[in-house]
Amino acid sequence: MGRFTYDAIVKIDFEDRLLAHLQVVIGAKLRRGESFHFSWKDDQSIGDGRTTVWVHPRCSIAYKFYGGGRPQINRAWVDALMFTANSPAGLYVVPEPPEDHHAVDTGHLHIGPPQAL
Repeated sequence: MGRFTYDAIVKIDFEDRLLAHLQVVIGAKLRRGESFHFSWKDDQSIGDGRTTVWVHPRCSIAYKFYGGGRPQINRAWVDALMFTANSPAGLYVVPEPPEDHHAVDTGHLHIGPPQAL
C-alpha cells in the first residue's frame, strides 16, 4: 500500500501499483499546467462516500510508496486514467486493462462519478 497526500490534509491509501500510475498521470497534467478534479470512493471505515480534490499546479502532493520495488508502468492503464482526467468528471480510478492493449477502447470506460469497483 502507498499513500497519496494532498495539501498535507487529505490522505488516502492506494496499492503501490495504482499509486505509481496515478503519479504518472497527475505529473503529466501538472507539467502542462492543467488543473482537474481527482475523485475516489472512500473506505467504509470513514463513511463509504467519495472524496474529490481540485488538483492544480500550486497544490502540494506527496506520494509515499511502502513497497520496496518500483512497479512496471502499464501504458494502457496510463492512457485510460488520462482519458478520465481529461473528461469533465476529472480523474478517477478505472480497472487496469491488459498490458498488451495499445489503444484505449473508450466505449468500455464509464464517464462520470466514481463507481464502486
